[in-house]
Parts: sequence; structure tokens; C-alpha cells
Amino acid sequence: MRMRWLWILPLAVAATIVWLSSQSHNPLGIQLPHPLDKVAHASVFGFLALALDFALQHNGPDLPLYRRHLLVFVAVSFFGATDEWHHLFVPGRSCEFGDWVAGTAGDALGLFVASIPLLITRHLGALSWSRGTNRRSDPAKDLILVADPHWGTELKGLEEATSKFPEADWLFLGDVFDVWVGMPGMETETQRAFLGWVDTRRAAGRWVGLWMGNREYFLDRHAARFDLMGEGIGGSLEGEALTWEHGDLVYTADRHYRLWNLISRSGPFWLLFRLMPSGTAREISAWMEQKLRTTNTTYKLKFPREAFRAAVEAHAGTTFLTGHFHTHEVEANGIALPWAHEGKFMVWRNGKVEEL
Repeated sequence: MRMRWLWILPLAVAATIVWLSSQSHNPLGIQLPHPLDKVAHASVFGFLALALDFALQHNGPDLPLYRRHLLVFVAVSFFGATDEWHHLFVPGRSCEFGDWVAGTAGDALGLFVASIPLLITRHLGALSWSRGTNRRSDPAKDLILVADPHWGTELKGLEEATSKFPEADWLFLGDVFDVWVGMPGMETETQRAFLGWVDTRRAAGRWVGLWMGNREYFLDRHAARFDLMGEGIGGSLEGEALTWEHGDLVYTADRHYRLWNLISRSGPFWLLFRLMPSGTAREISAWMEQKLRTTNTTYKLKFPREAFRAAVEAHAGTTFLTGHFHTHEVEANGIALPWAHEGKFMVWRNGKVEEL
């Protein structure tokens, strides 16, 4: 739902900054001593970044968090540079590099503040995004569900299921590979083979969706190759009582993981991967995979039943699916799908989920 009125706040803040920059003296004769003047700069531009991020979240293109934050950061930092340049033409004002640095630091701080709620709540709209269509051409068709296959060098079970059910549509609920970083030079031969399989299925008229998990990074450049790609909460099919998410964000108490999730999917992390040699980037992704396997075992070894039940209750009237937990659990209308590593796929058929 678009909320165009939210543009009022960032536009008003930007207009106020331009007006203040046009004055030879601060209103009411206020003069802030150093370093309070830098703090004021950082605060104003931080608030501008926060307001712009909120407006873009509800009105702009559906972007992953890292792309939206990079866009806001660059836009606010550039605006700060033009503001300092503007001072050159105003008597009594001066263009100061330090003010621009303070404003840019505030810009980054504002985006950090915008991310804090994602550490502690289930209100994850700022993190969630999707592209494509969530409507299948024929809802009566089987929809094969694949959760957490964690494929390495072999797409176990994929070709067999494709041959046996050639008319079926497909939905992948994350963690398709041990780690999948969607950047040139970092994708494996098996990942490219999977994308080729997706192209073939879609060319045959089959619907194929991918909802990203905690082992997929920066895959949005492949969004056009799927009928639907998304991340976070809010996965659904129009006209079908089916909703889903990967499941990694169900447990709000797991703050350690949520912090890692935000950092590893952030704009600076994306820039780091883009700038480093592909060999080094692959080594880091392998290290990330190992860390994901061995850390936070307190939350991994026990199914978070109460947290899962709370997530299920928010999806009354639908069948709510998650992957991630590697165990088959059922709570009311919610189903945690089993681990698909050995080709154990499920299917959405006639309004029910069953083994394929």
C-alpha cells in the first residue's frame, strides 16, 4: 500500500535545510560552539536519512534493504555536498568539509537507527521485499515445495521430481545451497545449472518462485529469472490460502542471529564483496557458511514452538509454511517443512500440504 503523504517529511526537512543555508546568520542569532555545530549537522542529516528511508519503504520501488539504504545514503550525502557548495554563494557562510563529513556520518547513523526495530520485533516490513507475480496461471496444478535442500555439487532429487511431475509448479523456500552469493565470479557451476533449470521450467510455462533464506545473499539481480522472488515476511499466493516465509526470522529472541543477518546483508557488506577479488570473496563466503553451521546452537537444537505458534496466529485462514528448522512440525494452520537435502520434497495439492 503506497502512502505518498510520507514524502512530506523528507521534503520538508530538505527544504528547511536549504532555507537555513540561504541565511547569512542562524535564526534567533543562535551560534553553536564546536563540536556542537557538528552534532547539529549530523542530527539534521540523520533525521533526513531516516525520513527518506521510511518514505521510500512505502512508496518507492520494492528494493532489498541494502539497495534502499545505499540509495538513501548516497542521496543524502550528495545533498549534503550541494548544501555546502551552496554556502559559497551566501554572504557570511563558508563551505566546510568537516560539516559535510558530520552530515554524512549522521546519514549513516540515521540508517542504523532505522534498522534497530529489525533486531527485536516481528514487524519486518522494512526488511521484506518481493518482485514478480504471486499469481499462478492454474492454481489447480501441483506446487512442489522445496525447503532447505542445502545443495552442494549436486541438485539432489530435482531432476527426478521434474521428470515425474513435469506439469508441476515450484516454490523454493530458501537455503537452496550451502551459501549462494549472487555476484559475478562468485556463483558455482551448480548454482548456474540451477538457474538454467529455472529458465527451462519457465520456458515450459511452469511457475517458479524463490523466497530467500539465511544462506542467500544479494540474489535480486536474478529476480527476473523467477516468477516471484522475495525475502523476509509476507510471501503468499493470490487466490490461494497459502502464506510463507523462510523461518529464520520467526524467533525474535535470537538477537545474535538477527544482528548477523542485518550486517551480512547490508550495503557496506555488498560493497566489500564487489570490491574484493572474487577468490577472496569465495573464501569469505565459505567461512560464512562454516559459521552459520556452528554458531548459535542454543537456538538451533530446539524447535521454537511458542515463537512459531505466534507467527502462525498472524496468518489465520491460510496454511502458513516455513523452512529453516530442518524438522517437520505442525502447529494449527502452520507447517514447518522437512529438510529437503536428500530430495524429500513436499507438495501443495488441493489446498493441503503432503509428501511428494
